[in-house]
Amino acid sequence: MHIIKNPAELSAQCRAWRNAGQSICLVPTMGYYHAGHEDLMQYGRTLADKLVVSLFVNPTQFGPTEDLANYPRDHERDARIAESHGCDLLFLPDAQDMFTQDHATWVEVPKMAKVLCGVSRPIHFRGVCTVVLKLFNLTQADFAVFGEKDWQQQAILKKMTEDLNVPVCIKTRATVRERDGLALSSRNVYLSTEERRQAPAIYAGLCAAQNLVASGERHAQKIKNHVLQKWAKDIPLGRLDYLTIVDPRSLENVEYLENEALMACAVRLGKARLIDNILLTACGTQA
Repeated sequence: MHIIKNPAELSAQCRAWRNAGQSICLVPTMGYYHAGHEDLMQYGRTLADKLVVSLFVNPTQFGPTEDLANYPRDHERDARIAESHGCDLLFLPDAQDMFTQDHATWVEVPKMAKVLCGVSRPIHFRGVCTVVLKLFNLTQADFAVFGEKDWQQQAILKKMTEDLNVPVCIKTRATVRERDGLALSSRNVYLSTEERRQAPAIYAGLCAAQNLVASGERHAQKIKNHVLQKWAKDIPLGRLDYLTIVDPRSLENVEYLENEALMACAVRLGKARLIDNILLTACGTQA
């Protein structure tokens, strides 16, 4: 496995592979790998001749009061994991190599970035889009793989590539969970023992929403109220950031479910901000 830190060297290696007729899959990450990241790599390995994994804690997607300095890092362990899953090249740049002091260009999908996580993290998706487009340009990847836990992110990136005619096929993978339902996240290490005990109730509430839809309920507000009541009882330490039902592609609010909708949430537990989502399937049945 190659480990490259310089963007120009990454570009040169990927260009050489493409000139040799080899396809490339990119898995962008911020590191501190868990089984969810491993699933992305394993799937990416099946898509192309060469697997490139980027490991970059992108400072431009963190707000001034967020956890950039404390974000968990273990690059040596991450490199071993990436290599064990067939990674051909691990891109491990420094921040100043990706964003020079005079960096002045940003990529945004404004409407989709203002909802859900964008309400409390207003610069987040501008940073995500900009760094991911830079990675697409550097690698000229045929495929890129993202997790569905960050549903808003993958929806925005799909829109960005469509609008800018970026020749990459974005693939997504289902959220990987602990046995008790908690979505895997590098930030789960922030949870105290009691917070970790309560955290699985986040997904349990989302599943309760799907059960309510399956029983015939179609009004979004009633579905949300049902979940909030469960969370008030089951997650007393939790602080709600948002709970919303939206169209899974446009991220526009849905008031009445007719087919499929996305229920997405963010809940703060201590130092951790945990996001999750579930697709609510109405199957066209009327309430």
